[in-house]
Amino acid sequence: MDNRKRRAVAWWLIAGIIMIVIEFFMGGVTRLTGSGLSITEWKPIMGALPPLNDADWNTAFDSYKNIAQYKFLNSHYTLSDFKFIFYWEWAHRLWARMLGVVFLIGFVYFLSKKYFDKGMIKPFIVLFFLGGVQGFIGWKMVESGLNDTDLYVKHTWLATHFLSAVTLMCYTLWFALVLLIPPHRRAGSNGMVKASIGLIALLYVQLAYGAFMAGLHAAKNAPTWPTINGDWIPAGMGANSWIHNPINVHFIHRGLAYLLLAGIILWFVYAGKQAKLASESLLSKSRWWPLALVTVQVILGIATVLTAPYIVFAKFGIFETIAEAHQLVALILLMSVVANLYISGRRTA
Repeated sequence: MDNRKRRAVAWWLIAGIIMIVIEFFMGGVTRLTGSGLSITEWKPIMGALPPLNDADWNTAFDSYKNIAQYKFLNSHYTLSDFKFIFYWEWAHRLWARMLGVVFLIGFVYFLSKKYFDKGMIKPFIVLFFLGGVQGFIGWKMVESGLNDTDLYVKHTWLATHFLSAVTLMCYTLWFALVLLIPPHRRAGSNGMVKASIGLIALLYVQLAYGAFMAGLHAAKNAPTWPTINGDWIPAGMGANSWIHNPINVHFIHRGLAYLLLAGIILWFVYAGKQAKLASESLLSKSRWWPLALVTVQVILGIATVLTAPYIVFAKFGIFETIAEAHQLVALILLMSVVANLYISGRRTA
C-alpha cells in the first residue's frame, strides 16, 4: 500500500476514534443526568426516530412510569422533564448508530478502491464485531435497570459497557498507528513494551473501578480529601464487598490513582533512558504525554470528589462538568499509553 492510501485509511480511523470519544462524552452526560433508563425498549432500526406526536410521547412516558426509577425517584416528573432525559439517551444511541454507519461506509469505500491489503480485512471484521457486541452490551446494561427495584442500571453492567467501548477505541487507535508511524520511528525496547502493557492493565482496572464509582454514585459517599470521611483506611472494609460497597470501591479507586501516578513517574524516567538508546524514535517526545495527563487526571479526580455535595440530578452543574472532564482525560491518558506501547515496539530500518 502506498503512503497516500495508508494515510487516508488512518485518518478515517482517527475520525472514528474522535466519534467514539464524543460517544463517551454523550454517554457520560446521559449517566450524570440520570437519562439512561428513559428509553425502555431496544429498537435498533426504528429507534433511530424519537416520538413524533403527542400519543407516541405519552406512550413512551407511560412505559417509563412502570420502572422503579420513576416510582421512587422521579415521580414528580412532567412530560417536559421526561423529554429532557429522553433526548439525551436518544442522542447517545443515535450517535452510536451514526458511528457504525461512518465505519461501514468508509470500509466499503476503501475496500472498493483497493486501499486495504489482505492482512487488514480480518482485523476490520473484528472491529465491526466489537462494535456490534458493544451495542448488545449497552442494551443489557439498560435492561438491568428496567425493573421495580433498581433506581439505576447495575454498576457491573455499566463497567462492562464502558470497558468494551474502551477496547473498541484502543483497537481502532492501534491500527491507525500502524498506518501512520513508520517502523524506523519505533524504539525497539522490549522493556518499554512490558512496562507499557503493565500500565495499560492497571489503567483498565482503574477504569473499571471508575465505572463502579459512577454506577454506585460513590463520590457522594465520601466527598472529602485526602481522607475518606476522616479516615485514611475506612473501618469495616474487610467485612464488605470490594465491588459492591461504595466506600470500598471509593478507597480502591483512590489507591489505584496514587499507584498509577507513581507508576507513570517511574515509567517516564525509564522511557527517557530508553529513548536515548533509540535514535530517531518518537519515544523522547511521546513519553511526556502520560506524565502530563496523569497529573491533570489526579487534580480532576480530587476536584470531582470535593464537588460531590453539589450533585444535581437530571441537570449539569459543577460536579457533573468536572466528573465528565475526569472521564475524558482518563480515556486520553489510556490512549497515550497505548500509543507509547506501539512506539516502543519492534523497530525496522
